Amino acid sequence: MSFSSLVSDLTYRNSDRDDLRSQISRGRSYASTAATSVSISGDISSQLHGGYSHPLARSWQAERQLTKSMLIYPLFISDQPDEESLIPSLPGQYRFGLNRLVDFLTPLVAKGLKSVILFGVPIAPGAKDALGTAADDPQGPVIQSIRLLRRTFPDLFIVADVCLCEYTSHGHCGILRDDGSLNNSLSVDRISDVAMAYADAGAHCVAPSDMNDGRIRAIKLKLIEAGIAHQVVLMSYAAKFSGCLYGPFRDAAGSSPSFGDRRCYQLPPGGRGLARRAIVRDINEGADVIMVKPASQYLDIISDAKELGKDLPVAAYQVSGEYAMIHAAAKAGVFDLKAMAFESTEGILRAGATIVISYFTPEFLDWLSN
Repeated sequence: MSFSSLVSDLTYRNSDRDDLRSQISRGRSYASTAATSVSISGDISSQLHGGYSHPLARSWQAERQLTKSMLIYPLFISDQPDEESLIPSLPGQYRFGLNRLVDFLTPLVAKGLKSVILFGVPIAPGAKDALGTAADDPQGPVIQSIRLLRRTFPDLFIVADVCLCEYTSHGHCGILRDDGSLNNSLSVDRISDVAMAYADAGAHCVAPSDMNDGRIRAIKLKLIEAGIAHQVVLMSYAAKFSGCLYGPFRDAAGSSPSFGDRRCYQLPPGGRGLARRAIVRDINEGADVIMVKPASQYLDIISDAKELGKDLPVAAYQVSGEYAMIHAAAKAGVFDLKAMAFESTEGILRAGATIVISYFTPEFLDWLSN
């Protein structure tokens, strides 16, 4: 539907005149802002302000040795307010309900925690459906935790992971066709709406992890249309590879697919050329930060990302399987935990990353002096 058709359609949608005038006004306003965005859409990568509006995002523009400001801590937020459950496959990691979150984070913030990334975990009966409706529920765990953390820790930088896999009944990262394949167009529209809901709630950064084609551009355009592109960092999971290292995360988030796998939209191991193309695509679509996932197994891709996006911060996700393996090796006496965590993370930085998403963040807050 064109924007002019949208306005006309609104004219006949409701017979109440006051509501009618309100709808037409909103429609014209939307058409105006959308038209403005279209005028710059040919060079959407020119929109830079969102990438450095926050002090922490500005610090990410520099290259340096491992510091606390480079670390983002993953948090699993349950829709059960009083939950505090240890995740057996992720040593030392928990699912937290909203009522437990502040007490857990307070000592970490005091030690220098700068940033968290939020993953919602819907557990309530009926919370999941084919469209992932609960993903942007205003009473859902992510939106409520964003608002809580903004009030309680005003200096904490909040990243919201954007995906549907935790919220869909089938466990895939979007909306499916009748044959079970991913409907890219509907998925992008839905995921970009979820990203906007998180940004409206106060997230400093939205990070789409779904790997659907074109979702970065869709989110950027909606941020522009809403007038908030200058203050929201758009971090793209640009090179996210399929594989066996996500098992503990799926245990934590309850996001395992009910059938099939994700190899048709996550990158194939060894697909270096595809990764490079995806990185270039997402840079051109307006990403402020590009991410490689998993981290330690793809140092060459991190290096490629730094080459292709030499003027952008590069993030690397030290995923659940990497973390669990290091813990297992340390428990077996093969390696010292601290030494192995440092070696792994410093290797990621040497490859070119300037941001590390890591479950080791609480330990690093004790181990690092700055």
